[in-house]
Amino acid sequence: QVQLVESGGGLVQAGGSLRLSCAGSGRTFSRYAMGWFRQAPGKEREFVAAISRSDSSTNYADSVKGRFTISRDNAKNTVYLQMNSLKPEDTALYYCAASYSDYATTRQTRYDYWGQGTQVTVSS
Repeated sequence: QVQLVESGGGLVQAGGSLRLSCAGSGRTFSRYAMGWFRQAPGKEREFVAAISRSDSSTNYADSVKGRFTISRDNAKNTVYLQMNSLKPEDTALYYCAASYSDYATTRQTRYDYWGQGTQVTVSS
């Protein structure tokens, strides 16, 4: 089992950047593929980015490709989401999640553990 705690959210102007972090507990962090998801008010939660256990592969939603970068540091039990060129439509509660999957899965149902989320607000 792993517990996840997100941080790094906040208020930023359009065009700005934020870096989200997700710290995992336990000594088995490297066994999980990790993902970021987001949920805007009145909308369903959606996939943002994912990274495999070994950092060898990543996946991104089309809406964030070229602007967001997911990375991980297994020595620090942490996964990151670097968000550049932010847009007002990126405003949402951002969650990180851990999956027993072997690869960077985009499917929410494949994720076994979830954090509580960190709010990102992008003003126009």
